[in-house]
Amino acid sequence: MPNPIHSNGPDPTAVRVALWRALHLEVDPPPHVFEDAIGLKLADVGDDWRSRGDMQPHDSGMGRISIVTRARFVEDYLLEQVERGVSQYVILGAGLDTFCQRRPELRSRLRVFEVDEPRTQAWKRERLSALGYGAEAQPTFVPVDFEAGESWWSQLQAAGFDGSRPAMVASTGVSMYLTRDAITATLRAVAALAPGSTLVMTYILRHELLGEWERALRVRIEALAAGSGTPFISFFSPEEICQLAKACGFSAARYVTADELTERYLQALGLRQLQSEQLLVATC
Repeated sequence: MPNPIHSNGPDPTAVRVALWRALHLEVDPPPHVFEDAIGLKLADVGDDWRSRGDMQPHDSGMGRISIVTRARFVEDYLLEQVERGVSQYVILGAGLDTFCQRRPELRSRLRVFEVDEPRTQAWKRERLSALGYGAEAQPTFVPVDFEAGESWWSQLQAAGFDGSRPAMVASTGVSMYLTRDAITATLRAVAALAPGSTLVMTYILRHELLGEWERALRVRIEALAAGSGTPFISFFSPEEICQLAKACGFSAARYVTADELTERYLQALGLRQLQSEQLLVATC
């Protein structure tokens, strides 16, 4: 789960996600798939952020679209779970997520737990306070020192998570950086939650399942990730990730394809989702 981070701020991947969310509002046609202008303020990167190499609309387009569609799916699914009575929401590898600040109408019905590196969370707390967000607009922070071998599950319980009540757990943009053993451990921990709990997790497709154009794009993306110290480690087929989830104890598991996300959120806009990243939805 951990990524290298700057000594004075969050990891660069988390910043890129926040900026791509903001860029979506500026360069993509309305109605926007996902609206998050707060992440840009939280990132505190200065006025020249649009000139960054990874923010150029042509080069960032497909990745940016994947970021906003997965975020929209997660929060749409969360709303369904809240209507079913789920009152706990856990975000693994939260980064610069702004759910608590953007969705007060849902936050009031949920206890939100954000799990991430201690330094990242300390920085985020300071930024939220500087932006005027008090304790009522902040999640329950669960700092976990992964490098020291701390268990996110034990830290989550210590922070007040109630294991006897259903919860939704989200993990997006994380699994590709983890070993298969680490992913399996996470799946087993979530599968042991109260009946009615769910996990929504992104995973990266194996190379051989991609078309020629997207496979070439993946090679470039992986080279950039490795160069920044965050190499992609784990890849799955849809059937494989569902089988693994069931083997770890989930009663049901299904995958959500890129085509499904395109049809649901992007078709009317003339945009499409990359096949490379897809979603697992697993139920306890």
